[in-house]
Amino acid sequence: MTLVVKRKEKENPQNLVHRFTKTVRQSGVLLELRGRQFQKRAKSTLAKKRSALRRETLKIEKRKQEKLEKPK
Repeated sequence: MTLVVKRKEKENPQNLVHRFTKTVRQSGVLLELRGRQFQKRAKSTLAKKRSALRRETLKIEKRKQEKLEKPK
């Protein structure tokens, strides 16, 4: 994706740089590059299983707490 910022008539260089940085920020190019900067490792199967079990136990505990709460 190419970004084009052309100099307007009677525009000083400082305003041109400001408009360029604004368009770069709005386009999201920098965010995408920062996201690609470091490669994330995939979770191992054991870690996936453990996190799934943890989620299930948390759901069960939450249901128990909801049953023990006073009715409103």
